[in-house]
Amino acid sequence: MNPSAAESTPGLGASEPGPQADSDAASSSAPKAGAPLPAPAESEVTSVTADEQPSAVDPDAVEVDEPLLAARVHRPSDLVRLLVGTLGIAVVLAIAAFAHGTTVGLEQDISKGTGQAPDMLIKLAGLVSSIAVLLVPVAFAIERLIKRDGLRIADGVLAAVLAHGVTLAADLWVARSASATIRDALTQTAGGGGGYTDPVHGYLAPVIAYMTAVGMTRRPRWRVILWVVLLLDAFAMLVGGYTTPFSIVLTVLIGWSVAYGTLYAVGSPNVRPTGQNLLAGLRRVGFAPVATRRAEERVDLAEQNDRGRRYLVTLEDGPPLDVTVVDREQQAQGFFYRVWRRLTLRGITTRRSLQSLRQALEQEALLAYAAIAAGANAPKLIATSELGPDAVMLVYEHLGGQTLDTIPDEEITDDLVRGAWQQVRALQSRRIAHRRLTGDALVVDRSGRVILTDLRGGEIAAGDLVLRMDIAQLLTTLGLRVGAERSVAAAVDVLGPDAVADCLPLLQPIALSRSTRATLRRLARERAQREREAVLGASRSTKEAREESGGRSPSGQPVVPGEKALKRAEKAEKRAEKRALDEALEEAREEDLLSQIRRQVLLIRPQAPVEPARLERVRPRTLVSFIAGAFAAYFLLSQLTHIDFAQVIGDAEWGWVAVALAFSALSYFAAAMSLLGFVPERVSFPKTVLAQVAGSFVKLVAPAAVGGVALNTRFLQRSGVRPGLAVASVGASQLFGLASHILLLLAFGYLTGTEKTPSMTPSRTVIAGLLTAAVLVLVVTAIPFLRKFVATRVRALFAGVVPRMLDVLQRPQKLLTGIGGMLLLTGCFVMCLDASVRAFGGGGSVSYASIAVVFLAGNALGSAAPTPGGVGAVETTLTFGLIAVGVDKEIALSAVLLFRAMTFWLPVLPGWLSFNHLTRKGSL
Repeated sequence: MNPSAAESTPGLGASEPGPQADSDAASSSAPKAGAPLPAPAESEVTSVTADEQPSAVDPDAVEVDEPLLAARVHRPSDLVRLLVGTLGIAVVLAIAAFAHGTTVGLEQDISKGTGQAPDMLIKLAGLVSSIAVLLVPVAFAIERLIKRDGLRIADGVLAAVLAHGVTLAADLWVARSASATIRDALTQTAGGGGGYTDPVHGYLAPVIAYMTAVGMTRRPRWRVILWVVLLLDAFAMLVGGYTTPFSIVLTVLIGWSVAYGTLYAVGSPNVRPTGQNLLAGLRRVGFAPVATRRAEERVDLAEQNDRGRRYLVTLEDGPPLDVTVVDREQQAQGFFYRVWRRLTLRGITTRRSLQSLRQALEQEALLAYAAIAAGANAPKLIATSELGPDAVMLVYEHLGGQTLDTIPDEEITDDLVRGAWQQVRALQSRRIAHRRLTGDALVVDRSGRVILTDLRGGEIAAGDLVLRMDIAQLLTTLGLRVGAERSVAAAVDVLGPDAVADCLPLLQPIALSRSTRATLRRLARERAQREREAVLGASRSTKEAREESGGRSPSGQPVVPGEKALKRAEKAEKRAEKRALDEALEEAREEDLLSQIRRQVLLIRPQAPVEPARLERVRPRTLVSFIAGAFAAYFLLSQLTHIDFAQVIGDAEWGWVAVALAFSALSYFAAAMSLLGFVPERVSFPKTVLAQVAGSFVKLVAPAAVGGVALNTRFLQRSGVRPGLAVASVGASQLFGLASHILLLLAFGYLTGTEKTPSMTPSRTVIAGLLTAAVLVLVVTAIPFLRKFVATRVRALFAGVVPRMLDVLQRPQKLLTGIGGMLLLTGCFVMCLDASVRAFGGGGSVSYASIAVVFLAGNALGSAAPTPGGVGAVETTLTFGLIAVGVDKEIALSAVLLFRAMTFWLPVLPGWLSFNHLTRKGSL
């Protein structure tokens, strides 16, 4: 072998270094701590010269071409253990808080059992454990230092220090802030009645964190010693009355969680097998490797989570090999994504979210043999082996082809597309699902034969739903390369029209792979950009044409029209401009790929089902809303238990309740004014008021900042305003509302701070808010990523809103209507909240400026909250705000509930009636 030629063919990591290459690569320059096999330390790449005989090849004198191994990696498994430990701590505290009888009974039972132990045994256990708890960590540290593994000791010391800090914080929290039930469950009365024992043991938690971080639990001998010492220490403290069972459990969980949190934050020493380890493993199973290099991979990080590292191995005698190395950390990558898919997708059986290495090896071997037995072209597995305790390798015959992603579009023939479908037909004939039919999983060899790879995620005896998902995925994968028509035609030719038509309900993004969804999103953004450019170009052309021909008759002579003729001409120009923009938008509008595929299938099977199947059990927004609603319900119920509603209602002043209701009703007219003020076109005012009332019903099922915007945009479109201008009008209204909201909040905050001080000195809260805003602006402008993100969003906002604002500025009456509506809307809500406070006798204790500040702050948080109508966030903010400005707790909570009833709950029924009325009339 020519060494120079070999060195001129670098692998992916050598030619394209990056974060993934650093984390997935392996180094042959020096052995890493904990590596299963030693690696040569003399040089990074060693070659076999051409004049050396193959039989005389030195096992270590082989070429290893791969990027350097990262010194530390952030293991997903450490994050999983951290989350499990945190959850365990929460469960222990919840049991201690809400199951007081259980904790007391458990402590009594343990006290009775340990009270019968001999005194000599108790004293001996206490002496041995107190000494061993200090000696065992020191002994392990000495052993690691002798083996030159001081980095682990440093990690352990850092984890111990952090655990000690968490222990002190937990002790302080239990002593000063925790409930009495938690304090009783975690402490006991100290001897002499002078106080309580420590809730978390200040020396045991750091020791556990140290032992876990340095890796003692992964060594059987040290693990046994560790558990014996811990049990002895726990026994001695329990019998001596120095602790409780829950305190011991909490101490262990804190030490364990802090250790894994530290390891994930700073990274763990990388013990992934290197290329030299791979070569040694190949020699153990009977191969004579000469050279190895990382195979080129062009797969997104999200898609290659657990695919392993791929190597091309040259043998001393015989064809080369394709070797895949899978280690434990790669198995853990993508764990949370797989768990989320398993929980949220219904009717889709997937493999376990976290497999062992043995299970992964057996799964891939089984799928490889099953695919070949079904008649599909798949890589032939010829050997498997373990590479130490944390990695395995799978040895395949070399394919020598290229993936579909690397083939140019013009070279993808109809025969190649049919060949891909023939492989899927072979798999589905034996009910085998691939589950990952993306372009990088389809390999085309030199003869044009399609080979299916990446079978590890597949399923044996798959259900109909999963098999149909495979068809939908391949339709999309091929459609992205050759178009929907050729993809569907080849599928129908191979599978038949019925099988292709049955997959239409699953032709939706949630059923596709992550890389495919990302590609579809990118194409959608590109289509939207082309449509915007076409509309803007048509608008510029129309304006230029109008300017060139303005004031002239068709014959080119100047015309001096009257007032009525001028208005007719202006309307005609607007209609012509609108028609030109609509035509440009229609010409530029492109159908997305999934719609094209559906249309092609419906041409063949018009009766095919097209209604998308419901695959999601729960949507992320629903889950967030549920969690936020649960917290809000807990807060409200905990507050309501201290209020005597019979007395509160009996003492209420119903005149002020009527005033609150009147201001709530007036707010819908103000909202209509604030919207129509930014719509130059003529829109019915009564219908706009009904649309705002209908928004009360929409806010019940959608976040406040989302439902109203969508409803107003739809209403304007149905009222004759073009879609782009409707969105711009609603955006202009929202933008002006945001600006007025901030200005009013600052103004009323200033007045709140100065109403009792004649020197007009602003309050500290206003100053702190301004300083915080200034710091945030500096941070955003200083960080390139945030600066680009904000600039992109602001540019997109002003691209549509600013031209609309310029149109509004040319009509002062419209602008005054919008501004007046904004101010009137805020004033109605402030007066409604003030009337609600006065209805329960709290009107004299707070000023209008303070009420305005409380409302504006609560409304801002309510708009940002993901819950429908801001439920929970609004109530919490308003209640605490009223209490902060001097309203009694009972009055504040009652006033907030009345305010929310008037502005959110009571309008739901009128909103539903208005929504149905406008829908029947075609206005929504």
